[in-house]
Amino acid sequence: MSETVLSEGRDPQQASSDNRRWRALFFISLAQLMVALDATIVNIALPAAQHDLGISDGNRQWVITAYGLAFGGLLLFGGRVGDLWGRKRAFTIGLIGFALASAVGGAAQNEATLLGARALQGVFGALLAPAALSLLAVMFTDGKERAKAFGIYGAITGGGGAVGLILGGFLTEYLNWRYTFFVNVPFAIVAGLGAILVIREPAGGRNHSPLDIPGVVLATLGLVSLVYGFAHAESSGWSDATTIGLFVASVVLLVAFVVTEAKVKAPLLPLRVVTDRNRGGVFLSLGLAVIGLFGLFLFLTFYLQIVRGYSPVKTGFAFLPAILGIIVGSTQIGARLMPRVAPRLLLGPGFLLAAIGMLLLTQMTNESSYAGLLLPGSALVGVGIGMAFTPAIVLATHGVEAQDAGVASAMANVSQQLGGAIGTALLNTIAATATTSYLAAHAAASGSDGQLLQSQGLVHGYVNGFWAAFGILAAASVIAFVFITIGRPGAGAPDAPSSTEEAGTGASDDPHVPVIAD
Repeated sequence: MSETVLSEGRDPQQASSDNRRWRALFFISLAQLMVALDATIVNIALPAAQHDLGISDGNRQWVITAYGLAFGGLLLFGGRVGDLWGRKRAFTIGLIGFALASAVGGAAQNEATLLGARALQGVFGALLAPAALSLLAVMFTDGKERAKAFGIYGAITGGGGAVGLILGGFLTEYLNWRYTFFVNVPFAIVAGLGAILVIREPAGGRNHSPLDIPGVVLATLGLVSLVYGFAHAESSGWSDATTIGLFVASVVLLVAFVVTEAKVKAPLLPLRVVTDRNRGGVFLSLGLAVIGLFGLFLFLTFYLQIVRGYSPVKTGFAFLPAILGIIVGSTQIGARLMPRVAPRLLLGPGFLLAAIGMLLLTQMTNESSYAGLLLPGSALVGVGIGMAFTPAIVLATHGVEAQDAGVASAMANVSQQLGGAIGTALLNTIAATATTSYLAAHAAASGSDGQLLQSQGLVHGYVNGFWAAFGILAAASVIAFVFITIGRPGAGAPDAPSSTEEAGTGASDDPHVPVIAD
């Protein structure tokens, strides 16, 4: 074995370091899968939990909103804490906290305990998710290895939500809703032990600057207001005074945050992280793509369960083509082509392919064939999203200094979290408005068959939602083509620092394996 290693120009110590990094990838991916699952797994169990704990219809949405507010609001803070404490430490603490919060949620005997547990899941998830991505960013620096590692990560990030629908349906139908919380505990234990034993964070990558307290307060309050604004709009409408007030507050707070970050010496979010043209294009197009992906999950779930009468388990398995598409797109297309072609030639066509899949789904009727329409449509969305996610996740942390890897990773998560919040509220509103208009226009002609009219109205709403998702994904494709100009790796990028950061930052993306700290 040693002769083989030496013949390849690597010593045994470096070979051992390489093996350790790939083992670490397994545990990091397991933790990311846990976080991705949680975005949808509880949704399936919500009706059963509501019944058992006596949660009112008005408070039911808080089971989802409590998590979203804590997670979305604290992501930037969580990313900077990882830069400050060390990503391995933040990753491990996040895992332990997430597991404990999940155990409390599964054992909850009343509404308050469940909502508190969901909020704690969001808090520790905001610490865990940026640490996981930034660990990959600083551990995998070789172009080909980086593409492969991020391809796996992208498949999990994109497909985890659909897997959550399958697992949530199975656990709720055959066991109990509480297991949608308890299932996180073994994931966290295995990933935590792996983190302690295997993960070694590269030395010299911490940010020892004092924490930007004003930035933390403004960013957290601004993001919480924004996420809650979209959640409130979904239930109370866009013209509601509280909804408008939340959006106004979020704009004021986030503008104040940007002004503060431009002035302080050690900002929570260095503006160079988001003003780089390529990263800015990635954050924007990725957020839009997640809106479209949530459209698939949202309306296909409603259609299959409400209109076609599928069980939760059968509905979950109906998403298998989308899951397999994401895996193939990420690992077999995105990861393989990333070292060979310019990233925008994966991002733009990937989002466009997903848009074509949505275009197919706009042909949905009450009697649409699953094999003839729903399967190919969802599979195309999956493949397109998958092939775009790999370069998107890579470019999100490309060219940043090691000390900023955590907060850059947090921004990638923020764009996805906001995309999910916007997608749920905006697309639901579009579909509901279209359904109401359809029912009003066809009520007189329906005769006595009100059930058929209701079903037709729902499908009309879903189709309008798919049209909106198609337009949003097409816009994401255009943004990727226009804003992302970085060349293929062989031309000196993306493993080189971006031109906007070369001067005065000292950033480098060393293609060699970094020094490993104990």
